[in-house]
Amino acid sequence: MTVPARTPLPLVLVGARGHGRRHLENIRRLEALGLVRLVGVCDVTPLTSGELGGFGDREDPPRQSPDLAELLESTRPAIAVVCTPIPTHADLALLAAAHGAHLLVEKPPAPSYAEFLRMADGIGKAGVACQIGFQSLGSDAVPAIRALIAEGAIGKVRGVGAAGAWARDEAYYRRAPWAGRRRLDGADVLDGVLTNPLAHAVATALALEGGARAEDAAAVETELFRANAIESDDTSCVRVTTARGGRVTVAATLCAEEPAEPYVIVHGERGRITFWYKQDRVVLRRAGQAPVETVHGRTDLLENLVAHLTGGAELLVPPAATGAFMRVAEAVRQSPDPAELPSNAWHFTTPVNPAEGDTDARRRVVPGVDALVAASAETLSLYSELDAPWRSA
Repeated sequence: MTVPARTPLPLVLVGARGHGRRHLENIRRLEALGLVRLVGVCDVTPLTSGELGGFGDREDPPRQSPDLAELLESTRPAIAVVCTPIPTHADLALLAAAHGAHLLVEKPPAPSYAEFLRMADGIGKAGVACQIGFQSLGSDAVPAIRALIAEGAIGKVRGVGAAGAWARDEAYYRRAPWAGRRRLDGADVLDGVLTNPLAHAVATALALEGGARAEDAAAVETELFRANAIESDDTSCVRVTTARGGRVTVAATLCAEEPAEPYVIVHGERGRITFWYKQDRVVLRRAGQAPVETVHGRTDLLENLVAHLTGGAELLVPPAATGAFMRVAEAVRQSPDPAELPSNAWHFTTPVNPAEGDTDARRRVVPGVDALVAASAETLSLYSELDAPWRSA
């Protein structure tokens, strides 16, 4: 691997709208620190001067082009950040790798396990570094929890459960042609609750169980449902049995009654550790002792990639560390299409008359789903084992 010796490292952003705006802001932060320099932006439609912000005011503003190959040739970046629709990740990452660019690829890395392997193998052959954008795995809480487990703070681990009760309105599923789709024009998309918006819950739970690599996922059970008028799942659960006999369950919904922060529970024989991964907050509970709460720092994954390239820091989320997640994604892909919940199992938050106003702000709510999601994380059970009223939908 050719490692750049100094900063700032030239960088291109591939996909600058939607979630790409967050990357643009982070790149601005890292450029101010002297770590990177934005030299190119690849998007179907060029960014306006307002969207570029201060980048466009530089003496050498970033070059813009919808043609990534041309942009890579003209800018010769050390790093490419890929934040594009899920089905395009592999091809764009491999194109950048072929031009010698190291990579940050947004999660989920690919819409199928075969595409994931093609991307990972191609990146390996190109000899470039790659970070997958599961930002929760950059939390300092992850090694801290692993240390607590290793020292026996909660005794033998009985399993890991994750819960995610979020809400998405009608507009969310109109944000892009691939939104809420399992397939589009014959290609896998897999934009479901477990594989995209709450993918961090899956990846984090697997990482805390110690089963993050592909070979660690021995068996995967899925239960996929949808309340929204989409192809993909919006209310689902999964249970992974690891190669060493561990259990990981993740229950998630985008139809919550009261949206809340997602969390992961590590269940032990003598206690438990709860991790609210978006807040980097950890609570250790043990019988007969007061709860201990800690809040941890977080390492930005692009900053970690720069540190890896310039100083040899260990990558926090290389492709191999997401192999088990991709096994789960593949199980979701191969599962039958999500079961549609009956109309009496959900309702809109507010009745909107389409003739009188925009319906995009309304959302579908599944009564009781918040409690089911929490019960799954608590008991390591699937919805069908918790007597969900719509379990046989």
